[in-house]
Amino acid sequence: MYRTGHLGVSIAVYAPIGAGLFVAGADTLAVLAGAVMFWFTMLPDVDHKLPIVPHRGPTHSLVFAVLIGGVGAATGTLAASEFGMTAAISLGAFGFLLGLATVLAHLLADALTPAGVPLLWPMSGRTYSLYLWGADSTVANYGLFVGGVVTAIGVFVVVARLVGF
Repeated sequence: MYRTGHLGVSIAVYAPIGAGLFVAGADTLAVLAGAVMFWFTMLPDVDHKLPIVPHRGPTHSLVFAVLIGGVGAATGTLAASEFGMTAAISLGAFGFLLGLATVLAHLLADALTPAGVPLLWPMSGRTYSLYLWGADSTVANYGLFVGGVVTAIGVFVVVARLVGF
């Protein structure tokens, strides 16, 4: 998928996380985390700039998702360390989940294409794909973007009604 499609999937994946943070009163964290997820939505495609790493290779695997989750955990833990152990552990866990979700959203979008993704690399070279459309499909990319926005609006409307906003 292209950036537009990846952003749409990221918006859809982040919507329940962001809505939950808003309900919990963590508005600033919701906005910051959303910005982080959208900024790094294309991170697995860093392989385009790494000459020895094949595209849709290691950076499109669960191992990479967990690695980026670990970077998020370390960042969250360090950011909250001066607020005490509980805050450091909580923000570290959230950072892990945010990093993991960011990469998994990218992998989900790429798994919709015939090329698929090697989720279980390095244990298996098998690619996983739903074979729905090519990565270069304009209709699919914009459809995913619009679908992500509609999903996010729907999630926020439902959550707002449930909590009485």
